[in-house]
Amino acid sequence: MKKILLSISLLLCVSFSLSAQVSKPPVYRGCEETSLNDLEACFNDKLKADILEEFKVPSIVQEAGYKGRIKIVFVVTKEGKFEVLYVNAMYPELEAEVNRVFQTLPDVQGPTYNGRSIDERYQLPLSIPLSDNNKEIAVVEEKKNIEEEILDIQTTLFPEFQSELNIPFVHQEYDDIIYHLNMDENTHTASKPYLFNEVKPYINLEAKRTKILKDKESWGGRKLHNEHLALVKGKNFWFTLNPVFDLQIGKDNSDVDYTYNNTRGLQIQGSLGKKFSFSTSFYESQGRFAEYVNDYAKLRTPPESYGVVPGRGRAKQFKEDSFDYPVAEAYLSYTPNKFFNFQFGNGKNFIGDGYRSFFLSDVASPYPFLKISTTFWKIKYTNLWMWMEDVRPEAVANDSNLRKYVAMHHLSWNVTKRFNIGLFESVITSENSSPNGFDVSFYNPIIFYRSVEFSRGSRSGNATIGLNMKYRIKDNLSVYNQFLIDEMTTSRVFDGSGYHGNKFAFQLGAKYYRAFKVDGLMLQGEFNWVRPYTFSSDDVELNAGHNNQPIAHLWGGNFYEVIGIARYSKNRWFGNAKLIAGKKGFDFEGEGSEISYGGDIWRSYNERLSNTGNEVGQGNSTNIFIADFQAGYVVNPVTNLQLFGGVTFRNFSPDRSGNVISENNTSWFSIGLKSSLFNWYTDF
Repeated sequence: MKKILLSISLLLCVSFSLSAQVSKPPVYRGCEETSLNDLEACFNDKLKADILEEFKVPSIVQEAGYKGRIKIVFVVTKEGKFEVLYVNAMYPELEAEVNRVFQTLPDVQGPTYNGRSIDERYQLPLSIPLSDNNKEIAVVEEKKNIEEEILDIQTTLFPEFQSELNIPFVHQEYDDIIYHLNMDENTHTASKPYLFNEVKPYINLEAKRTKILKDKESWGGRKLHNEHLALVKGKNFWFTLNPVFDLQIGKDNSDVDYTYNNTRGLQIQGSLGKKFSFSTSFYESQGRFAEYVNDYAKLRTPPESYGVVPGRGRAKQFKEDSFDYPVAEAYLSYTPNKFFNFQFGNGKNFIGDGYRSFFLSDVASPYPFLKISTTFWKIKYTNLWMWMEDVRPEAVANDSNLRKYVAMHHLSWNVTKRFNIGLFESVITSENSSPNGFDVSFYNPIIFYRSVEFSRGSRSGNATIGLNMKYRIKDNLSVYNQFLIDEMTTSRVFDGSGYHGNKFAFQLGAKYYRAFKVDGLMLQGEFNWVRPYTFSSDDVELNAGHNNQPIAHLWGGNFYEVIGIARYSKNRWFGNAKLIAGKKGFDFEGEGSEISYGGDIWRSYNERLSNTGNEVGQGNSTNIFIADFQAGYVVNPVTNLQLFGGVTFRNFSPDRSGNVISENNTSWFSIGLKSSLFNWYTDF
């Protein structure tokens, strides 16, 4: 009997304990005097009223006569702030408007559970047009784990959108992403490529993809136009397999019968759990290009090689006058928490907001790298360690290429919701300057490289520093710049002497998204100016090059250029136009060839013309004009498989022609089918 009474007593205690746990919803503005029982209804009604009053349906949605529902998942934090976690909407403009409206909501008294402050997640369905909401709208507490809902790989055809994979860096594709990132008060756009999960709060890529899917019922139709070739997924994993192609044929105005590229490849991607993703790609290629590209590929030809295909890598001879060049790219991506992402692989990176970059561009061939991205508060801090090669014949010893090491820091700080400042630093060393690879000091992710270089001696490395800024005049209009210092003597910058030690580069540009209120139209203007001898070194092993191409600006040093770009896309159609005009100073051939005029970064600046009197464009001054036009149709957006046609006009006019630098007028027409997963530059 005593045991029974004791059990009843314990049950009563447990029951009392459970009943005493009280959940209190957020207290919205105007609900302060409301009873606990009516507090949730007051929160719902007040929030609904404020959202409907502030929400402005975008004109593109109104003109289309769209009717549908937006699904919004948000959290009310313990501090009483509203944070949007997920928006599922047909139009990206609706997503942007949802994010804007939630930024206008007032702070509230945060939710509590048993007297303890907590974060609470909610789901809000919002009907378009707004008049359809009436009484049906309600804020409902989300019982399901929101990460499970968003990351439910069992219900999506495109699990990559919810992964730690990189979004392939292609300028055309990034225009739309950056447009949406620019609508938020705290985003970082310089360090590329972006992660899918990084941009997910700002643009619903899956909804954007779904909008352009074709109505195909057959397996072949779906695989050709809409889906991955193979998709395998389970509860905590998925992987995809896709073929990739670049099949082009064309003609330039040289004696070559025709130009072509024949790339076949395979791409495998996947995720294990929610924090770890991987990607590997292999390309087997043969090609012959316009005459000026072929000539460039054969410059500084490494031993036992036919040349280096710009942007892709070393090649052997194929048939009589073509290149055979295999390429492999792969990386691992791990995001343990909201602060850090770690990547290790073989590929490319880019730092900057422009078409060109003086810090790090993606013009050279892939290289091994280790990257750590740290994001907190208004800061994004990127660390990069890269292993590169000098393949010039004079740099090869014992049948082995000279190994070079590059370490970089870039700190991006959103000073205000419209103004961003970036601080950059890099150092280049070689196996000869540091026999064990990187000096251990250069592995320090927060050290100042200039101090290390100074303490160990100038030949321990070639260090540079830089500053970049971006200001959003409007959400669709921004200006940006870069300023890089290789060397600079401040007392001699403005004395007019043309001192050789003032090695720096300057960029200024602007981007206009949805130009003239035309959806999908982006206009860009950019000016780049680089002093002679910038990116070179007195030790030729420490130049800013990899595999016979610069790792910064494609033109090297000693030049200026003006760039105008227009890009347009609508559904699966796209078109772009690019105009480049500039002047570059090359070295002379024959008589005077012993002098470096500052344009060839692979020469020592100790071979310079003079200590003073140096100016941009000196030497064999060459006017360069390039016009490039492309248009096409996206066959399958999964691999960005495109049917395209393009034409390039290039006028190259040096003061003195020789065997290497000679007057050349090129007209090059190409058509083809390609998987556009990276930028490929031939505008030099």
